[in-house]
Amino acid sequence: MKNKNISTLTLISLMTAVICILGPLSLPIPISPVPISLTNLAIFFSVVILGCKNGTISYLVYLLIGFAGIPVFSYFTAGPSKLLGPTGGYLIGFIFLALIAGFFVDKFPDRIYMYMAGMALGMCVAYLLGTGWLAWQANLDLKAALFAGVIPYIPGDIIKIILAAVFGTTIRKRIKKAGYLA
Repeated sequence: MKNKNISTLTLISLMTAVICILGPLSLPIPISPVPISLTNLAIFFSVVILGCKNGTISYLVYLLIGFAGIPVFSYFTAGPSKLLGPTGGYLIGFIFLALIAGFFVDKFPDRIYMYMAGMALGMCVAYLLGTGWLAWQANLDLKAALFAGVIPYIPGDIIKIILAAVFGTTIRKRIKKAGYLA
């Protein structure tokens, strides 16, 4: 039992590190204060590999690390001001992304199409929260906020969902086979 707990903590830490590495890597878009980020890709991988509870924990640890001042958010930024800024709604929305996508992973084992459905639904919730916060922060109407914070990102997010569902499932199976996951 002790070794299983150590394995679980190690995997959560590893996925947190992956989010911390990919999260700051961002591409600015001239039409939006919201950059193209790999944070959601890392979250997708985390929940596919670890499941709902542990995948969500890995993201929450990432949020705490960034909140505490370690520059792990987009553009290597950090701190409470980032959570209160225009992209803060997406960072909070990603908690629900992890919970929803992870629920689908746990509820429908080895059904990649259901993983993708859960990731898409979770991303819609993150879009909703992020867009509402962006509209309020940047004083945008809903249409402008959608074009600044959602529409340009949909094609890339679809690709991220497919990549995480396919490759994350393979990684999860190999970690299970090695005896590190139940």
